[in-house]
Amino acid sequence: MGDVLAGIQATWEFDTDSVLIRFERGIRTPRLFQSLRERRVPHAALSSVTLTPGKRGTVVLRAVPRPGADPLLEAAAGQLKDGCDPYRLVLPAERETLAEYYADELRARLGPDAGEPAERFLVAAPEAPMRFKAYDGRASFDGDRISFRWFWTGASSEKWKAGDQTFPVTELSGVEWRSPEAFEGYLRLVPRGLEGTGPVTAEGTGLGGGPGSALCTGTDRSAQSVAARPTRADEDPAAVIFGLGYGPVHESLPFAAAVLESVRRKQSAPAAATTALASAGRRDPADIAERIHHLGELHRAGLVTEDEFSAKKAQLLAEL
Repeated sequence: MGDVLAGIQATWEFDTDSVLIRFERGIRTPRLFQSLRERRVPHAALSSVTLTPGKRGTVVLRAVPRPGADPLLEAAAGQLKDGCDPYRLVLPAERETLAEYYADELRARLGPDAGEPAERFLVAAPEAPMRFKAYDGRASFDGDRISFRWFWTGASSEKWKAGDQTFPVTELSGVEWRSPEAFEGYLRLVPRGLEGTGPVTAEGTGLGGGPGSALCTGTDRSAQSVAARPTRADEDPAAVIFGLGYGPVHESLPFAAAVLESVRRKQSAPAAATTALASAGRRDPADIAERIHHLGELHRAGLVTEDEFSAKKAQLLAEL
């Protein structure tokens, strides 16, 4: 479309395949918007477009993203207030006709999969390196590793005993973010094999799979026994806790989104390669026969053991 629609706190620039959202700077603009600065949203990432009456003589144009398309919203897990929704454009009521025109134009550009969850992130995550100050420590992320450095004034004895922590992204399955605007807010990393063992409240209510949980699904769960996670985030060395002035939304949520995107990206690449290989084998029996023949040559050369040869051969035959 190549047009620009300026609203309150943001401007939308319409392109042929995406919308570039630029957030304004100012004391009335939410700090989350100022932190994000701008976001390019492909049309393929949207499920619908709405136009509704707003407050005090305004209308609200909203692009509704597909579930799973935006790492920021996946990390937020429904905890963002309307005023901090980056997909809302608030306009004066006199621009309603113009807003309706752009809403119709966007609807016409929605993809055939608009009604389905996205299989991968389609909106870019905030870029590393990133860091923020929590109540009990400082969290940093360089794109490959997350580090927690404890404060002696806030960290629990359990965290001091464990020492400062570093977590490679490749060893994680996801991240849990509980808004600092809620009671007992935190950012908690989920090591691989510990999915579904999240923290509980004093009443024993599980939080690991509820609001605030943004797990990376589809990963292999370890067959080995898994040590229980601490029930409280303030006792878990894989978590930092928030407090008044610590871990604010505009710092901790982009951090969580960046970690989640990196975890998903690093896990999906080998999974996609394995799926493609298996699919190719099922479609072409001749390819299976050739691979078994090659495996036999490796066995005769002594490069694979008898057990390895038998196990791999059985696996290949199962793909027919």
